[in-house]
Amino acid sequence: MKSIVVSMIAAAGLMVAGSAVATDMPAVAKKNNCTACHAVDKKVVGPAWKDVAAKSDQATMATSITKGSKGKYSAMPMPPQKVSEADLKEITAFIAGLK
Repeated sequence: MKSIVVSMIAAAGLMVAGSAVATDMPAVAKKNNCTACHAVDKKVVGPAWKDVAAKSDQATMATSITKGSKGKYSAMPMPPQKVSEADLKEITAFIAGLK
């Protein structure tokens, strides 16, 4: 009986930990479709945002988002995105905070 309770607590902890990453993704990233190509901690089409945070500052990120980039992480280019200045600041601040 004790092992069942311990297993249930461990499973609940894993579910909470898994959902923490998902809830940490700002709504503005979903609104601007960033999540179609990026995730916080794993490569999707584009690099994981944790990898971007380790390699770039906010100004560089902002330029890559608005003007596009190629060859920083792979041969897959990042096309230029139309993002409001407020959304751009929120997205790049979030990514920079992942360092």
